[in-house]
Amino acid sequence: MTEGPTKKPSRIQMRNRRVILDAALEVFSRHGYRGATLDLIATEAGISKPNILYYFDGKEDIHVTLLSQLMETWLDPLVELDPNGDPVEEILAYVQRKLDMARDLPRESRLFAGEILQGAPRITPELHTSLRPLFDEKCALISRWVNEGVLPPLDPQHLIFSIWATTQHYADFQAQVHILLAPNSDAYDAAANHLRVLFRSMLTRS
Repeated sequence: MTEGPTKKPSRIQMRNRRVILDAALEVFSRHGYRGATLDLIATEAGISKPNILYYFDGKEDIHVTLLSQLMETWLDPLVELDPNGDPVEEILAYVQRKLDMARDLPRESRLFAGEILQGAPRITPELHTSLRPLFDEKCALISRWVNEGVLPPLDPQHLIFSIWATTQHYADFQAQVHILLAPNSDAYDAAANHLRVLFRSMLTRS
């Protein structure tokens, strides 16, 4: 017997999934994977725990769903590094996109960081199939720019690591940043100016 077409979820079902995932993102980013529970997610979502289990198989299923959805967004700034653009301006634009992401998606950044700190147990396949090929491609591009003499000698891999470290810091250590900077200061404008000077110096010095 041939199975019929899969029934599309209703608008209410789609809404409930979005509510659950948003609540889970908040809980995971605040408590980490180990500290998060279905009870905490249910309270945050305002949805009963049995109702959550109607939509997802459990905490790990929710976590993996969030990480899978995040991966494409996470890679987009690096995808946009244009081989035909000015190398210095392309890399500086990448720095800005990563800083914008830290400002706009701090919970997502902490979710990703938490998974990596645990050894990437649930996202390792995505790192191999999605991140690694893109990372290698863009490192090869930066190496080409170095070999053409349009960038000074530098290690492309560690350049990208440095960009990740300096931009994602503002999301992953947001509480510390807010305590250490003056009240009402625009941390991201100041960070953007600082990182632009820092990386321009690195990319243009002889």
